[in-house]
Amino acid sequence: MSTKRLGNQTVKLQNPPSIVSTASIVGPKEGKGPLRLFFDNILEDEMWGEKSWEKAESKLIRETFALILKKANKSAEQINYVVSGDLLNQCIAANFGLRQSEVPFFGVYGACSTMAESMSLGSMLIDGGFAEDVVCLTSSHFCSAEKQFRFPLELGTQRAPTAQWTVTGSGGVLLSTNGDGPYITHITTGKIVDKGIKDANNMGAAMAPAAVDTIVTHFRDTGFSPDNYDLIVTGDLGEIGKDICGELVQEQGYNISDIYNDCGLMIYDRERQDTHAGGSGCGCCATVFAGFIYQKLMEGSLKNVLFVATGALLSPTSTQQGESIPSIAHAVSISTVL
Repeated sequence: MSTKRLGNQTVKLQNPPSIVSTASIVGPKEGKGPLRLFFDNILEDEMWGEKSWEKAESKLIRETFALILKKANKSAEQINYVVSGDLLNQCIAANFGLRQSEVPFFGVYGACSTMAESMSLGSMLIDGGFAEDVVCLTSSHFCSAEKQFRFPLELGTQRAPTAQWTVTGSGGVLLSTNGDGPYITHITTGKIVDKGIKDANNMGAAMAPAAVDTIVTHFRDTGFSPDNYDLIVTGDLGEIGKDICGELVQEQGYNISDIYNDCGLMIYDRERQDTHAGGSGCGCCATVFAGFIYQKLMEGSLKNVLFVATGALLSPTSTQQGESIPSIAHAVSISTVL
């Protein structure tokens, strides 16, 4: 029986990896939002000198990876693994963006939960003694995501009030056996949760039950309570999903209202920037964590964070077949001290 397991879904890492560097690159809309001062690079336009939005997204991944290494004073040869994925079919943003890195690569898909999924797997690789340095990163692009999942932008389709705006951006972290924190101490791996919601324009409602399940499971597995955290942050439920999540967690006996926020609400000024229910996409929680949250952890204004990235596991094919939207959420517990 593993001595690292707590309950059915949580592990306590015996050798917690340190987050030694992060990087975040965002598009022009994100660069006009409330967190603009926390990003490493803000693009002037969505194409970024490329011939397509998909190529621009691959460039986002490639340049974010390079910046993570530069900030850590590491070379690609020193990295044992990259764990990465994105929203595009067959994860082409990550696959094409990193194809010249020559670093052992794990491609993962968790939709918008990919950042927490990759950090979870990277942490386990290090805790298990299989690696010393692992880069975990992801991306999304508003234009490429709209093209794949919804409607071509040229149609000018009206967006529903419940719709969210896919973040153009890439964020990532370098996890290492060496470093002075912040440390990843616990991981709660989510289960697929499907409440039968079929509205692809209401991702927050579809994903909220998965976030609730993971947050409540984390508390029960670890014995922790909301008092153990300065911040519990979900990745991109938006306004509607955040409200649902907070209410349902409270029904389970945990009041997180004073410390709970959502990356999809943090990255944009919804009223001024007209993003309806908020932000979404793999790049949403990735850039918010790599930028704002990591800086606050390094400053000491945040000491304990539960990072819960959420993903809607749909595809254009499943939507066209009338399927519901299964969702998942993975939680990563981060502390500045051990």
